[in-house]
Amino acid sequence: MLVWVLYDIEQDRARAKAAKICKQAGLYRVQFSCFLGTLSAHEKDTLQLRLAELIDEECDKVYLFPMNKAELQQTVLLGQAFDKALVSDEVRNLFL
Repeated sequence: MLVWVLYDIEQDRARAKAAKICKQAGLYRVQFSCFLGTLSAHEKDTLQLRLAELIDEECDKVYLFPMNKAELQQTVLLGQAFDKALVSDEVRNLFL
């Protein structure tokens, strides 16, 4: 499944760790605090647990949004948007 991960984390160190966790999961960085990629249900659950352990629930926010490939193809990209072709299993394997 495709998964969007968006976060607003106050502490610099925790924010940097969140980015590292997302990259380790094989997600593509769309913006500074926004990642997208293909994960299995197990990988999504593991990512969710790792991020939950990292954040301060009193002030931080993390969103994981599942999306299917048909919905991704319908997204509208404006300006310096990411390349939808980069969000696939083939590219993901290059980063692992």
